[in-house]
Amino acid sequence: MISNTEMIRIRRQMQRRIRDVVAERRRARMMEGHHADLTGETTEPDASLTTAG
Repeated sequence: MISNTEMIRIRRQMQRRIRDVVAERRRARMMEGHHADLTGETTEPDASLTTAG
């Protein structure tokens, strides 16, 4: 069985990893937007994020 302190440590580690991934995705989106500003291109929305009706 996992002790309380171990559970807290694992939870904090998971939260840190999630924060890192979210920050990396935010940076990537900002870079895409900056690239579109420089080239005049528009980015198409990701098909996986849209719902088919």
